[in-house]
Amino acid sequence: MPITDVAGKARALYEARRTRTAIAPFTDEDPTLGMADGYAVQSELVRLILADGDRIIGYKAGLTSKPMQRMLGVDHPDYGPVLGSTVFRDGDEVSVGAFIAPKLEAEIVLVIGEQLRGPGVTVDDARAAVSGAAASMEIVDSRFVDWRIKLADTVSDLASNGAMVMSETVLPLADIDIRLIGMVLTRDGELVDTGAGAAALGNPLAVVAWLANTLGADGIALEPGHVIMTGALHAAVPMQAGEEYRAEFDRLGSVSVRIVD
Repeated sequence: MPITDVAGKARALYEARRTRTAIAPFTDEDPTLGMADGYAVQSELVRLILADGDRIIGYKAGLTSKPMQRMLGVDHPDYGPVLGSTVFRDGDEVSVGAFIAPKLEAEIVLVIGEQLRGPGVTVDDARAAVSGAAASMEIVDSRFVDWRIKLADTVSDLASNGAMVMSETVLPLADIDIRLIGMVLTRDGELVDTGAGAAALGNPLAVVAWLANTLGADGIALEPGHVIMTGALHAAVPMQAGEEYRAEFDRLGSVSVRIVD
């Protein structure tokens, strides 16, 4: 029987996350679902997760590259919270068993130093509010079968966020053009892909400004200490146990993770 209410959809995703069992996309039953519907479900899902004792430590932006936007038929990003329980440190082991169908992406993380609240936030405002940048990798995951998602599905599913691995080194942005920061991703020492900061909405700082303005419309501010995941710099890579990934960034250094059962 199709789930037609927001609370029911959120509960279904909550259980899918808890049991690591994929469910059918919501848009299978109702192709008319859109971004607003997805955010309504996301809000209720976040409420359920926070009730378990988790906390929001920042936000992630998805669909920050033109190819991904074209794939889902949109012209702007989406967002979801970064949860404290999903953060790993450089060099940590991450179990594939914690996810359903995980993929890995290298990203630039920006750390907020001063409160940033929309509307009207510009890229220059974002630069002034950011305390620094760090190397990171996001593990994206979908609670929907076979990654068969449309826009409303991924938005409701916390923008397909699974976990993140972040370097402890946060570099101030003075004299750095973050658009030009290059990245090399390797798996077990072999080249997988490359990218640059400009892949994220043309400028990772533009991602911060977009988030501040979008969240500001709902009365939410980016607070000091928040981490902002600015979007993948390359195509997502399916990951398996036994692999080790390393993302090396110009100026920012590197971050690595070992994938285990």
